[in-house]
Amino acid sequence: MSFTTLTCPSCGSNVKQYRNPLPTVDIIIELDNGIVLIERRNEPFGWALPGGFVDYGESLESAAIREAREETSLDVTSLRLLGCYSDPTRDERMHTISTVYIATGHGIPIAADDAQNLAIFRLDSLPQMLCFDHARILKDYTATVKTTT
Repeated sequence: MSFTTLTCPSCGSNVKQYRNPLPTVDIIIELDNGIVLIERRNEPFGWALPGGFVDYGESLESAAIREAREETSLDVTSLRLLGCYSDPTRDERMHTISTVYIATGHGIPIAADDAQNLAIFRLDSLPQMLCFDHARILKDYTATVKTTT
């Protein structure tokens, strides 16, 4: 169990502050016979799946829909779970746990919010360098697509 001990400024008692992984979502958006990837505006720079942190009081599904809209301007439907990814080193900034969804995109993709650019990639022509553990996620997705077709 990972925690630090803080001193309460009011009463002087020792209080434990626990360090827990932060929940995130990533979303594989299927569009025009490919998938949408964003080029990140913030560190770590590079290509990534759209996604981000889950807000307090928000469901994982709602977070995925919101992040897809914020970063790609797309509405998504047919949300389905690919899996959860929890390697403590998946994000160099902090320990996160990502729930990854697959969805169908609708609309005109436009980079927004944390995305400085976006593109639609075929699975056989993905960028070499992907952020976080997104290469592993897309490998799992590719295996899932092959077994369902």
